[in-house]
Amino acid sequence: MKRLTRRTFSAALAATAFAGLTLVAAHAQDGQKTFALVQINQQALFFNQMNEGAQKAADAAGAKLVIFNANNDPAAQNSAIETYIQQKVDGLAVVAIDVNGIMPAVQQAADAGIPVVAIDAILPEGPQKAQIGVDNAVAGADMAKFFLDHVKSDMGGSAKYGVVGALNSFIQNVRQEGFEKAVDSVDGVTKAGVVDGQNVQDSALAAAENLITGNPDMTAVYATGEPTLMGAIAAVESQGKQADIKIFGWDLTAQAISGIDAGYVTAVIQQDPSAMGAAAIDALKTLSDGGSVESLIAVPVTIVTRENVEPYRAIFK
Repeated sequence: MKRLTRRTFSAALAATAFAGLTLVAAHAQDGQKTFALVQINQQALFFNQMNEGAQKAADAAGAKLVIFNANNDPAAQNSAIETYIQQKVDGLAVVAIDVNGIMPAVQQAADAGIPVVAIDAILPEGPQKAQIGVDNAVAGADMAKFFLDHVKSDMGGSAKYGVVGALNSFIQNVRQEGFEKAVDSVDGVTKAGVVDGQNVQDSALAAAENLITGNPDMTAVYATGEPTLMGAIAAVESQGKQADIKIFGWDLTAQAISGIDAGYVTAVIQQDPSAMGAAAIDALKTLSDGGSVESLIAVPVTIVTRENVEPYRAIFK
């Protein structure tokens, strides 16, 4: 999909604004509510699963769901929210790219009486009604504990690890910090460095290859999200390092499961993006009906290893 600038996106939405307003008005007449999900991209399986969960919840609630793909452009997310405000949707769910930059648009929605909930990416204090997702700092620390236990039991008590992160993603920075805080003071563990995968698989692959090439004695990689994990897996394979480097990361894929089977992907934190999407729509339905919801709606995670991967195979075929 061609990347939209703010100007071209706004122009495109302006051309369809009347049709959208007419559509929303028609739904208002027959009592059907319309909720909007402002998404980051449609490349990551994680976001597609979130969309599916949201759609199922909207169908169950008898509501219409519209999903906007920002294609990794924070300005496009802001423009989408502004247009959905004009269209008078009944609620907005936002998976923010720029958690600070999106807040003026979130405030505009709240000022217009439209409830907003945030999914996954944590927004700063503001008028949003709920934050839905996992405690990423705690989950990062949980993975660090698993990593340290594995270093002790299977790696002779020492490891040199590198991070394939996404420095443009607030949420992945939180995951990185949670992990690093727990491992960087431990004897026997050293850090090779941090590279920026930019939340794009091809960029993560190139960054991970550079990390491996520059640190031939590296024995572990921590990847902070699906694109970075995919890039790290591809890099380990392209460098023929499957016997030397163990991968720890976030968000299962078919390739990650193959890596678990092969032994070089050791553990992957698996969120429940479908449950996140469903929780967001359920919250918006309650809010739009005049009810209230918890400000923090937690969705649990699982650390997936060779021992418990079996139930996930069918999901990622």
